[in-house]
Amino acid sequence: MSNQRQQKPTLTGQRFKTRKRDEKERFDPSHFQESIVQGLNQSGTDLEAVAKFLDASGAKLDYRRYAETLFDILVAGGMLAPGGTLSDDLTCTQFCLFKAQEDMETMQAYAQVFNKLIRRYKYLEKGFEEEIKKLLLFLKGFTESERNKLAMLTGILLSNGNLSAAILSSLFNENLVKEGVSACFAVKLFRSWLTEKDINSVSASLRKVGMDSRLMELFPANKRSCEHFSKYFSDVGLKELADFARNQRSIGARKELQKELEEQMSRGDPLKDIIIYVRDEIKKNNISEQTMIGLIWSSVMSSVEWNKKEELVTEQAIKLLKQYSPLLKAFTSQGLSELTLLLKIQEYCYDNIHFMKTFQKIVVLLYKADVLSEEAILKWYNEAHIAKGKSVFLEQMKKFVEWLKNAEEESESEEEEAD
Repeated sequence: MSNQRQQKPTLTGQRFKTRKRDEKERFDPSHFQESIVQGLNQSGTDLEAVAKFLDASGAKLDYRRYAETLFDILVAGGMLAPGGTLSDDLTCTQFCLFKAQEDMETMQAYAQVFNKLIRRYKYLEKGFEEEIKKLLLFLKGFTESERNKLAMLTGILLSNGNLSAAILSSLFNENLVKEGVSACFAVKLFRSWLTEKDINSVSASLRKVGMDSRLMELFPANKRSCEHFSKYFSDVGLKELADFARNQRSIGARKELQKELEEQMSRGDPLKDIIIYVRDEIKKNNISEQTMIGLIWSSVMSSVEWNKKEELVTEQAIKLLKQYSPLLKAFTSQGLSELTLLLKIQEYCYDNIHFMKTFQKIVVLLYKADVLSEEAILKWYNEAHIAKGKSVFLEQMKKFVEWLKNAEEESESEEEEAD
């Protein structure tokens, strides 16, 4: 027992000494910078040799502690002072991103260097994102060529998942936006990103971190319009991005519109006032009648709390839709709008199981209220329905469709007799 007690301080002392010796060897910024610069100078323009040197040096040098120094050197050749200028008093190298050739092939090779480094030392991931955010804030301190290289590299790294699109928040800095630096940088960045990935992949990455709705912030407040954004990026050949932003704007407007509609319905606003409001929104946001009827249907069906009992839901739905049929009628002036509404009803009744038996009753009600025409119902029945609940709903509609067809035939024969 006494031997064990004596061993404990000895073991602890050894671990403590090892840790202290490591600190003496590695806790030295100037030594760290000199070591990295020397290695880069020896590797020169051979980026595979650079990657191998960085891989091996991680075992000897304290990357975790000096991540910012490491990335500054790899990008700019030396430590960066606030604002983006190089610190003159420290050793620098010419073998870095900013001194490389300004072309996609070279930037892809540099992206591989960062990719290998971060895959080998996962703990550098966060520090690298912080570095890129900082570099974006320093854009005014860099030359146009340096900005272009950084933009191309960032686009490639975003495309391969080495960076999160959250880093783009640095581009919303007021001074960068005001002087047009952010928008200009974004052109190069997105061009590079879209060379590597399609717009669906880019939009998914933006959406994941909530950047999809913030792209307008690349411009000053007085130019933050969908029209200006679309023209700016279309003029530089990035129509995909312009279309994406326009679509995002439209989605945002539709969400706001639906929210407002639901509030008007819950307040019990007169239908004529709601119709005027909707018509204004159609003009203002250039929304099609087909899109609008879908929004109105969703708003109507979200405006009440539905009974949990199936037999009572039908009664509740009929009562509600009778009340709002004039609103639905006002925005089904086209056959395509009627079909859109029928498909929305089909989808809703399928997705909400208590409504499975209610579909036919809703359609008949809206037919009698002149919201749906027999042509639209027959087209839906014969060819335009979707797969959701198809067999159940077609069976429900069978007798009514037969009645419609007979009524149509009788009408035609009466017209022939009259002729």
